[in-house]
Amino acid sequence: MSKRNSQTAKTAARERLRAEREREAKRAKVRRQIIVACSVVAVLAAAGGIGYAVVQANKPGHWEAVKDEKVVAPANTTGTDGTTVVIGKSSASKTLKLYEDPRCPICAQFEENIGPTIKKDLADGKYKIQYVGGTFIDGDSLGKGTIGSRGEGSKNAMSAMGAALNVSTDAFLEYKTALYSKKWHPEETDDKFKSDDYLIQVANTVPALKNNTKFQTAVKNGTYDAWALAMSKSWDTNKDGVTGTPSLVMNGKILTVPGSQNPPMTAQEYNSVIAAALKG
Repeated sequence: MSKRNSQTAKTAARERLRAEREREAKRAKVRRQIIVACSVVAVLAAAGGIGYAVVQANKPGHWEAVKDEKVVAPANTTGTDGTTVVIGKSSASKTLKLYEDPRCPICAQFEENIGPTIKKDLADGKYKIQYVGGTFIDGDSLGKGTIGSRGEGSKNAMSAMGAALNVSTDAFLEYKTALYSKKWHPEETDDKFKSDDYLIQVANTVPALKNNTKFQTAVKNGTYDAWALAMSKSWDTNKDGVTGTPSLVMNGKILTVPGSQNPPMTAQEYNSVIAAALKG
């Protein structure tokens, strides 16, 4: 091989090597750009995820947000925000205030044992009933309406009771009876009433509420959620000194079994206590 051809070959080889190095450098640059871009995306995604999580964590819970909503009062109510619920014949001269919490197990026993007697007394016009609902088992303090953390079934059930009351007072009473029945009332630690579907299932045992589209829509939409909170707050305004459920008040006096601080829990005890209160 001549010196000239040898030099030409070497030059060509150097050019090929240089070109290959340039291509490799370009590929490396592209890889670095891709890695940087992916890292930026990952950081942004992480930041976005953290930001979303922070936003979600700081968003008020449903019942916390409901506190600021306008109260929609059910039919068959009076007073501020519709929190006065009085049922019975207008001719009845006296009113029995009945304080209950939907999740209260003692309230369930009271309703099972004495509910039929109360319904008969109302039909006979012996007195009227003023229902006052509390939600302290959810974690709300008595009379304060402070949102707690032990559930939401009392509030949700009371909202559904508002939907029943909007149908009729009879539907309200029958639905209350069903909710407190042995078949449907859960253990105090079981927040079953937080489920709209469960509340509707119970309502389907009440003729006036069975497959009642208006009632079901109100339950699912939470139409009376704000009313349920307002009802719970009404413990403050009643000023009866009630500290638990069930509690019965007539003539401004808490009714208890003589010699105790307990409410009557049998029909016989109840009839005796009510008879004395009606005379007072």
